[in-house]
Amino acid sequence: MVDQSIPEARTPGTPGETDAASAGGGISRRRMLGTAGATGLVLGTAGAAGGYAAAPSEAAAPLTSLGTDRAMFHGKHQPGITDALQARGHVVAFDLAAGAGRIEAAALLRRWSETARRLMAGEPSGHDDTGVARDAGPSSLTITFGFGHSFFARTGLEKQRPASLDPLPEFSSDHLDKSRSNGDLWVQIGANDSLVAFHALRAIQKDTGSAARVRWQMNGFNRSPGATAHPMTARNLMGQIDGTRNPKPAEPDFDQRIFVPQKGEPAWMANGSYAVVRRIRMLLDDWEKLSGKAQEDVIGRRKSDGAALSGGTETTAMDLEKTDAKGNLVVPINAHARITRPDQNGGAAMLRRPFSFHDGIDTDGVPDAGLLFICWQADPLRGFVPVQRKLDRGDALSQFIRHESSGLFAVPGGAAEGEYVGQKLLEG
Repeated sequence: MVDQSIPEARTPGTPGETDAASAGGGISRRRMLGTAGATGLVLGTAGAAGGYAAAPSEAAAPLTSLGTDRAMFHGKHQPGITDALQARGHVVAFDLAAGAGRIEAAALLRRWSETARRLMAGEPSGHDDTGVARDAGPSSLTITFGFGHSFFARTGLEKQRPASLDPLPEFSSDHLDKSRSNGDLWVQIGANDSLVAFHALRAIQKDTGSAARVRWQMNGFNRSPGATAHPMTARNLMGQIDGTRNPKPAEPDFDQRIFVPQKGEPAWMANGSYAVVRRIRMLLDDWEKLSGKAQEDVIGRRKSDGAALSGGTETTAMDLEKTDAKGNLVVPINAHARITRPDQNGGAAMLRRPFSFHDGIDTDGVPDAGLLFICWQADPLRGFVPVQRKLDRGDALSQFIRHESSGLFAVPGGAAEGEYVGQKLLEG
């Protein structure tokens, strides 16, 4: 939970040009998605691909922009890193099965990549598609894959393991459940429709077959696009605007801070990034006992609009030296926003892309809720680690949160057309 914001939401793309009907007279679901917004084409056209055709008598309205918005699977970077926050998310880690190695891992990543490509295009996943999301478009679905530290020993690829993937140090504020931490493989799924996200999760799990087993899985959410009158930085479950100073893709050093360079080491990580994943429980009952002023002092920002306590708007630079009439610092010395500033941490920066979570109420009536903290950086030793070490030494927020699980994953660059994610590692 550092004082950095999510990139600006991208504008939904204009639906693609109308495709010709297939030879059999039907129109594929993917082609329908490209024409729905422009022509009002009925999505129940007979002969639609993958058994997604509606009954001939059914007439469907064109998909809204929420459904038609599509992220691309192939590209320089994997999807799900710089995309705008999505309304629903799933993160899941797998361990390779006993006896499974490099060959089985390569086959699995090949299957996963093909499934991700199809689902992100709004197509059925392939054989035995469950049909859960048959009525929806891509809905900004992204599926992202990464490798944990243990993956390399399991596959005989220790020499290819990046130094930046060394296990994270222990922090005094950690209360980690090892069964919900780390893993050989990691998958992040996000979408703006809950059924689309669940459909992808189920397809990925089914594709796994006997090659791997689920180690842990977590579910999260964010505000739905269009739920506010104007785009704004997201709020977390504490009610605070969360992430004002995130690096922006338009900044000249963004790629340098977030992505491994084209000629970086190891070579298979070119254009990739490192994801730190932390389940951070918020002690909401304790937090909500504080006055509004006390909450603002803990964070260092106004709750109403996210502006620094030193004044201005959300984006106004924080004045760390400003004092009140009594000579006290306006932004307390242990305020979360002060401690996490890059200029207070040797320039350390990371791109935060979290989801909130709520997993029910404990027997004592306390909500099991908080933040699925996911941050991206070119090197966690220069991004997450120095900031977390400083937070560990005196963050005012620490008494209201608990770090319950943790993982670090190497996320390779995007797959080119005809390739699968991680191919350069597994076949190089």
